[in-house]
Amino acid sequence: MSVTWLETRPVPVDQLVKFPGNARRGDVEAIRESIRKTGQYRAIVVRKTGDGMVILAGNHTFEAISAEGDATVRCEIIECSDVEAKRINLADNRLTEFGSYDEDELVSLLSGLDGDLEGTGWTDSDLFRLTVDPEASNPAPPEEFPEYGDDIKTEHECPKCGYEWS
Repeated sequence: MSVTWLETRPVPVDQLVKFPGNARRGDVEAIRESIRKTGQYRAIVVRKTGDGMVILAGNHTFEAISAEGDATVRCEIIECSDVEAKRINLADNRLTEFGSYDEDELVSLLSGLDGDLEGTGWTDSDLFRLTVDPEASNPAPPEEFPEYGDDIKTEHECPKCGYEWS
């Protein structure tokens, strides 16, 4: 049997079951922050079975949406065999680990948010590391900069992307 897409629709939270034995441990709090900022921007993948709807991909997104108190979750509903269900769960949890970043593009994207990185999973410290000194032993910008005279700027700008901090 191959995977068959059935439909995309909101499913009540109480009708969904997390994938039994899901080996991945996600950062539900980070996902919650993202959901609070942007909402659910992609569907989770759910297997329709005789016993109900089992989440194959998006178990931690489901947990975050539930914790935020939403009544429904947007789902891609599929039919597949037990083996295919395991394969989908494993692939979804593993394959993103093989990717990498084009750091110049990443810096450009992060800098384009005008300092509001909330919900992205990225921090000012991450951006600082990417732009100023990736090898620094203390990669975070200092909490406070020393006082300077009026003729010296207390704000700092990254020469690579123009990101400013003070």
